[in-house]
Amino acid sequence: MATGGGRAFAWQVFPPMPTCRVYGTVAYQDGHLLVLGGCGRAGLPLNTAETLDMVSHTWLALAPLPTARAGAAAVVLGKQVLVVGGVDEGQSPVAAVEAFLADEGRWERRATLPQAAMGVATVERDGMVYALGGMGPDTAPQAQVRVYEPRRDCWLSLPSMPTPCYGASTFLHGNKIYVLGGRQGKLPVTAFEAFDLEARTWTRHPSLPSRRAFAGCAMAEGSVFSMGGLQQPGPHNFYSRPHFVNTVEMFDLEHGSWTKLPRSLRMRDKRADFVVGSLGDHIVAIGGLGNQPCPLGSVEGFSLTRRRWEALPAMPTARCSCSSLQAGPRLFAIGGVAQGPSQAVEALCLRDGV
Repeated sequence: MATGGGRAFAWQVFPPMPTCRVYGTVAYQDGHLLVLGGCGRAGLPLNTAETLDMVSHTWLALAPLPTARAGAAAVVLGKQVLVVGGVDEGQSPVAAVEAFLADEGRWERRATLPQAAMGVATVERDGMVYALGGMGPDTAPQAQVRVYEPRRDCWLSLPSMPTPCYGASTFLHGNKIYVLGGRQGKLPVTAFEAFDLEARTWTRHPSLPSRRAFAGCAMAEGSVFSMGGLQQPGPHNFYSRPHFVNTVEMFDLEHGSWTKLPRSLRMRDKRADFVVGSLGDHIVAIGGLGNQPCPLGSVEGFSLTRRRWEALPAMPTARCSCSSLQAGPRLFAIGGVAQGPSQAVEALCLRDGV
């Protein structure tokens, strides 16, 4: 346990998932953690659906997904969990949209995406689901923005993103959806853009100062943080190779500019493909891949009040490529890769007054 600022961090270890997986889709609904699809040991997408009761700490098998998929997006809409996009057993992007009805324990098909897509970013606002970007069957990044209206079971088109991409990080802040990074093919995107939900217009903000794949992104206290990742060489640097970095860049939403934090405020460990979130006044970085031959188990937090990185309790199970989810004072690391696809379900917890 690590303390700081009157708070304490500790890991809570839950019973392992019945099915090991990576790229699973996760959702939290009414005290239950749902884990849907993903890739198993054979490397193929699963239709397996399981739920963990957070009171009894027991797992229950759910009705299987109608469409086996990995890397899908999920949105909770009341008593339903909407699953969007992903990759199917043929390694092709998925157009199918399916809803799990929690009270009835069954799946229903919903209106399909206008175009099949993987790496779709989703945001829920006032019962509406916004789906941004993705990669289609032709492997080209998409710029489409669609909004799903549950009452009419239909997708409507909105103004496209200025920069097509898939796998972007999205944040809802006020009446705007912020879209950061993502990829175009194998290349990381540096674009940072915002969609105004009322005016239905896009604004381009200054791009990320550095081009990094598999970086971690978080929003806290009016700032957006981009951390770590795999640094890509410049277009004219033919001899440099991608390398892990501990870079931290911060965008101030009020002033509209990026700051690259000095070397003294970089992360303690160079890492990519890690879990990131905000707990209390800390931006937290968990696990991932670094220069070591195996996944990292180290955890660190940037204190927004003390303006420094601090060591936090290490992961019970070192992993990368975890699915993650934040529920109240818990930041979950679910599945991922240890020696192979993992069954581990663990949460870093923030406790007051310890």
